[in-house]
Amino acid sequence: MTMPTGAPPAPPRSVRSVVARMRALGAALPPGDGVAVFNQVYLSVTEEVGRGLAAGYFQDPAATEELDARFAGRYLAAVDAVAAGRRPPACWRPLFELRCHPEVRPVQFALAGINAHIGHDLALALVDTCRARDVEPAALEGDFDRVGILLTGLEERIREELMPGPDLLDVADPLTHLVGSWSLDRARDAAWAAFRALWGLRRLPELAEEFTERIDAGVGLVGRFLLTPLPS
Repeated sequence: MTMPTGAPPAPPRSVRSVVARMRALGAALPPGDGVAVFNQVYLSVTEEVGRGLAAGYFQDPAATEELDARFAGRYLAAVDAVAAGRRPPACWRPLFELRCHPEVRPVQFALAGINAHIGHDLALALVDTCRARDVEPAALEGDFDRVGILLTGLEERIREELMPGPDLLDVADPLTHLVGSWSLDRARDAAWAAFRALWGLRRLPELAEEFTERIDAGVGLVGRFLLTPLPS
């Protein structure tokens, strides 16, 4: 399966532009495509953040919107890389490589995309936002936690909507085991720790690059496990 081709759009600068790009991407992909499954989940997250911005939920709306746009831009850059025939970061490769596998379930595609995005992209987007706004990590922490509250509720919805019904699964089912082995809260905690480490290494670019590459590879490995084909 290929992505829509042509010159890649400019990186998004607002939640509105992120939502528009994800809606266009979703309309261009068949429903069973694993990237389409993740894209729909991510679109729901972004729309929820947009509602939070409009309702005054965040302490620093401008910084939160910038972080959201930079964060989404990394996923969309991976989409554009694949469309152009280039390799995306290692964390994204499992999803793009297995996106049409008939024995990978929708919930696996969703979690693999979330794993790639939270596990790798979030720390880098946090660093980029701190640099651009000339602030320390503490300035973003409160709203980072507020986004986490929104994500926790969404994760529960994802599992309910994309998992087969309880009459089809039991505690010994491989899908139950696989999905239960991954945690959004732990992934977010790890992303914040990676961000703090990268921020501490910002004046040591060689070490920061090596650390980022290790994160990318490790997250990609987890993604491959999450996308283990499970015959019906």
